[in-house]
Amino acid sequence: MPLELRDFEVDDYGRREGLWTLNFGPQHPATHTTLRLLLTLDGEEVVDAEPDIGFLHSGFEKLGEALDYNQYVTIVDRMNYISPMANEIAWHHAVENLLGIELTPRCKYLRTIFAELMRIHDHLLCVGASVLDLGGVTAFMYAFNERERIYEICERVTGQRFHTSYTRVGGLMYDITDDGIEMIRQFVNGFDKAYADIDRLVTRNRIFIERTRGVGVLSKEAAISGGATGPVARASGVTRDLRRDEPYLAYNDLEFDVICCRDGDCYARYLVRMLELKESIKIIRQALENLPSGPIFAPGTGKEALPEKREVYQSIEGLIHHFEQIMPNRQLTSERGSIYAATESPNGELGYYLVGDGTFKAYRARTRPPSLIHFALFPQLIRGCMLSDVVAVLGSLNIIAAELDR
Repeated sequence: MPLELRDFEVDDYGRREGLWTLNFGPQHPATHTTLRLLLTLDGEEVVDAEPDIGFLHSGFEKLGEALDYNQYVTIVDRMNYISPMANEIAWHHAVENLLGIELTPRCKYLRTIFAELMRIHDHLLCVGASVLDLGGVTAFMYAFNERERIYEICERVTGQRFHTSYTRVGGLMYDITDDGIEMIRQFVNGFDKAYADIDRLVTRNRIFIERTRGVGVLSKEAAISGGATGPVARASGVTRDLRRDEPYLAYNDLEFDVICCRDGDCYARYLVRMLELKESIKIIRQALENLPSGPIFAPGTGKEALPEKREVYQSIEGLIHHFEQIMPNRQLTSERGSIYAATESPNGELGYYLVGDGTFKAYRARTRPPSLIHFALFPQLIRGCMLSDVVAVLGSLNIIAAELDR
């Protein structure tokens, strides 16, 4: 049984005898200058841990009440900055549920493709950085080669590599071009080799296995009671995936498996992410083969959605529509009400609770970020482990600091 604080006597100064305190981060390389852990140690054994957040505070939720539904997409980009377009898709998924907008088939498929590209992008970083924190550099390089190709796809399709701001209420900024589709197809066809390189290098690596197997175990019951979602929960045997259980976009039309493990340790979380990479490639292949033609903006939605640029440049009606949407003193009104809607982001359930007051911006915008929930689970995962296990457990959770300080 792991030691607990109550097992140690308190001296005259209120200190636990035989224990010492260590600040782990935010300067430690594994905490990326944005995470801090206050560890209580008995020698090298971790007796307790206290996560400390607030090193990247940005006020995202308050900004959601100041910007309209289209402008705020530039802010959600910066929450999980490892998979920014997944944030955009989640945000506008909630907005479109609030406004009662049904997307066109082509828009649904395009958003699905980019949601899975972001999942690959995020998982590659998690796998590569987790191995890097444990001393392996080569797998990190292999992962970043493929992430660079996704950046190039984003740049070709949206005009920006990183913060794409690609989605709009009821549609997308631009339709995808033929060369953009070809770039995605080439990426999908070439991914198997990179995946095999990482798999051969890491999955059966003795050092990696000994550093991760049986470390940071999260039981199924603890995952459910703690609110864990995504790969963290599925590695503990929780068979929940919003893409299957509450289908959105084009996921109801596509075949894929929900990857689960039972062990709930760092190694299981690694395996879940690796196998989900293959499922994402499968989803993208199906979506490319069945990509519908047609418009990318929802029809019959009145003035809620921005007009296409062609209409803005070529018709007075489109120009007036665009002007009324953008100018603060002329903005159009929308529905009143409240909604919670979520998507299966790379790290888990990313949800937004919105309250609409009849204007075209939210009266209240509340975020349900997976990283905040998972970081709160860290103390129970690390108790009884060694100090050297901290980087392994932290890397397996894939905490993105911008989701903590909302």
